[in-house]
Amino acid sequence: MAELTVSVVSADQEVWSGSASMVVARTTEGQIGILPGHEPMLAILATGEVRVTTPSGVITASAEEGFLSVAQDVITIVARSAELTNAK
Repeated sequence: MAELTVSVVSADQEVWSGSASMVVARTTEGQIGILPGHEPMLAILATGEVRVTTPSGVITASAEEGFLSVAQDVITIVARSAELTNAK
């Protein structure tokens, strides 16, 4: 099964990185779910929760403003501020 490589980064540090099967985030256009094979895109990140489904569970982070980039199963989320709210 294909996997995503995900990085969640705040202005001053990497908050989380690893492999995932799905990412759900809020953009200025609305909530988006990203699975392996997603088309390349760049979106403006809205303040809200980012959910990352990993092989061992779901990781959630709160993120404030930034952007979300998807390219070749690599997702980069860069936020003005971000912190984990739940990690398994």
